[in-house]
Amino acid sequence: MTKRTESSRFLQLITVLLCWTLLTSEVLANDLERRIHTSTLQNGLKILIVQRHLSPTVSCYIRHRAGSVDEPEGLGGLAHFLEHMMFKGTKTLGTRNYAQEKKIMENIRRTGRSLDTERRKEKHADRNRIRTLSLRLGNLQKRQKQLIVENEIDRLYRENGGVNLNATTGQDLTSYHVSLPANRIELWARIESDRIRHAVFREFYTERDVIMEERRQRIESDPEGMLYERFLAEAFTVHPYRRPVLGFPDDQRYLDMAAMRSFYRKYHAPNNTVIAIVGDIDTETVMRLIRKYFSTIPRQRNDRPLIIPEPPQRNERRIDVTYDARPLIAIGYHKPAPPAFDDYVFDVIDCLLTNGRSSRLYGELIDRRQIAESVSTHNGIPASRYANLFTIWTAPREPCSPSELETAVYKELEILKREPVTAKEMERVRNQIRSEWIRYLDSNESLAAILSHYVALMGDHRYFTTYLNTIEKVTPADIMRVAGQYLRAENRTVATLTRSKEPVLPSFSQPPCPDTHGNQQGKGTQDDNR
Repeated sequence: MTKRTESSRFLQLITVLLCWTLLTSEVLANDLERRIHTSTLQNGLKILIVQRHLSPTVSCYIRHRAGSVDEPEGLGGLAHFLEHMMFKGTKTLGTRNYAQEKKIMENIRRTGRSLDTERRKEKHADRNRIRTLSLRLGNLQKRQKQLIVENEIDRLYRENGGVNLNATTGQDLTSYHVSLPANRIELWARIESDRIRHAVFREFYTERDVIMEERRQRIESDPEGMLYERFLAEAFTVHPYRRPVLGFPDDQRYLDMAAMRSFYRKYHAPNNTVIAIVGDIDTETVMRLIRKYFSTIPRQRNDRPLIIPEPPQRNERRIDVTYDARPLIAIGYHKPAPPAFDDYVFDVIDCLLTNGRSSRLYGELIDRRQIAESVSTHNGIPASRYANLFTIWTAPREPCSPSELETAVYKELEILKREPVTAKEMERVRNQIRSEWIRYLDSNESLAAILSHYVALMGDHRYFTTYLNTIEKVTPADIMRVAGQYLRAENRTVATLTRSKEPVLPSFSQPPCPDTHGNQQGKGTQDDNR
């Protein structure tokens, strides 16, 4: 066989595989759409069910349209704190005697509030009163501890074959998920409906200390976490995307039960909730269970705080963070949120720049010039309910300086603006996006995650099932237009982490909001603040 014949047959094989991939994704999308059962209960609870008899298991996702953007001013970190408290149990789970425990908890609430009130006085506080209240609170907590059954929700799931029990809080959504044997679906319905209806905030003040320590570990002692927080605070001047999901210390320190109870009732209500169930189940049977356990939970008024739109950026913003750590550069450009067509274009740009060794920034900065240790891009930072950022993260490789690497990145972005992407490169990117889309179908958990995400975020799962059709419409001309419109110096924010033997820690008090704007208020399944 000649080399030409071998090459010809190889090209034919590649063509067949590419056509098969395209056909498969279209067939899968159409088949998935037919399989999705959607329903909305009278109390507003949205349900998605997909029967897949691949294994005798089921994955369940609950998403509440509630995140840090919904927190009242001065209560930063409340949504994340509530997520922690939802694992403390209910009136029937996690307690040996709820009637007795309830009386102690009321005393804990009053004592904790009095203690916080005194501590807020700072230098004018009565130290003797603080000591007295602290001792009283500690004694009450010890009495309550004797009535608590630790981690009962986790134990129930684990003893019944549950895996991947977890929760996440982001700027837009709070999510709870677990996978378990399909014949244990009623156990899930009983537990989760009870949590939505009757959550009990046990060990409140102990857990408040836990989340403050979490912030110290993930932000104040982590150079990348510190960079990320300050980057967002610089990129967003008024929009609540500028605030960290964990909250600022000044807010965390005084979060109280009353504020949490109000947030819980309002945003964990059924009319603010989406449930996705995927696995080896019967749709009608599952719907009967959901009606039995969830339909009587009352809906709530869902008035949200006023979200001030981020004004257009007119000049480049820069910030430097010094720490004894490797240098790192974060570059962000403001852009629209999905389902705007330009957001799809940014998904293509994201893949084009950093998806795989053949991507542009990887090939130029890491392989050819060897001036970067790492490079990645992310579309939809920090979240996707509102207009957000397209970001580039890269670390210089010695002896390259951060400024030299930053210049190299901009050079590649300029090429996007003036040179059309080739047909070969466009096909590579489309194939990568198709493959990633298909991977969401690999497991019950990933499918439940992506479907519930888009219903909670946009009110419709069809963003996912029609996604590939829209990506196919993106052209090289669209890429040039979007790059020219958004990837401009005056629209970017740059945060640089530079090495210093002695860390210069920033102030972690909440940045002030400009008086002219009054009170300050990704893509995929990103849910956390990092």
